[in-house]
Amino acid sequence: MKKSLLAGLAMTLAVSGCANTSGWDSMSNTQKGAIIGTLGGAAAGAAISHNHRGRGALIGAVGGALAGAAIGNYMDQQKRELDINLASEVQAGNIVIQQYSDKSIKVTMTSATAFDTNSYQIKPGFYPTLNKIGNTLVKYPKTTMAISGHTDNQGNDVINQPLSENRARAVSGYFGGRGVYGERMSVYGRGRYEPRASNATEAGRQLNRRVEILIAPITE
Repeated sequence: MKKSLLAGLAMTLAVSGCANTSGWDSMSNTQKGAIIGTLGGAAAGAAISHNHRGRGALIGAVGGALAGAAIGNYMDQQKRELDINLASEVQAGNIVIQQYSDKSIKVTMTSATAFDTNSYQIKPGFYPTLNKIGNTLVKYPKTTMAISGHTDNQGNDVINQPLSENRARAVSGYFGGRGVYGERMSVYGRGRYEPRASNATEAGRQLNRRVEILIAPITE
């Protein structure tokens, strides 16, 4: 994925007339964010295509896909278990759990307990929380997880982009060690371009140094 991302970046910069270091450095943060966002979408599309190529194997590995009313029931039940198992973390503000109208679930973990600044090493104190999430993912195998890493705005893209990718990989690797089937997971780095809070304060930057897990049903 990294090679395809770099190739896509080079192509995008070439098209934009900025296929050199000075061109990239002269771009605004908005322009850089648009390019990285576009490449992220392209990477997601490639991952989806890959999943479709192996869709039959994935569906077979998880015991079949979901359809009709079973989708909502399955995802609602999974959301309830996450709410119960992570109640203390949610109350402490270390985890945010959201469910969308399409029944997908997003679990957001902050750096307050997960990551130090400029680090993608998961803090040991966060292992129990990841264990709870991982156990739930194993219990509900008919889902895929898009795991995205994010940073604050400190430093440049050369640092922040791979850092965000490595944070997502760290979480994916941890779940793999807990028995989550690897083909269910895809990993993305969003860098500093999707903040959920202001970067003007350390409290906001802590919220932005995070990993998000988007859990979606495997459907027919």
